[in-house]
Amino acid sequence: MPLGRLVGARSGDKGGNANVGLWARDDATFGWLRSTLSVERFLDLLPEARGLPVRRYELANLRALNFVVVGLLGEGVAASTRPDPQAKGLGEYLRSRHIDAPAHLLPAEHRSTGDVPAGTAPADTGQLR
Repeated sequence: MPLGRLVGARSGDKGGNANVGLWARDDATFGWLRSTLSVERFLDLLPEARGLPVRRYELANLRALNFVVVGLLGEGVAASTRPDPQAKGLGEYLRSRHIDAPAHLLPAEHRSTGDVPAGTAPADTGQLR
């Protein structure tokens, strides 16, 4: 499923660094996010950051993770050739990326209406893709 079905995001720039925060609405979803979204998994979702230093911060009291991608924006907004030179769309881009997640974390309105992305994993795993 798209990561954004479960978490919110906000992103931006600090000089040449991109900053993205992801947060969960409840403790169960944050527990899953915290254990799932390692720096390595983050890089799977954002392959253009491979080879760059990525710092991961946990803000448990906010049910949030923050990632800083050092150098993603080159020398900063004035010198960047990226389509999103201030990384304002980076959070939404990450929310659009597909990730396996436990079905029970999906908000109830999506479970009851069948508004679930195509391609579920075997029933015994309870995972959605």
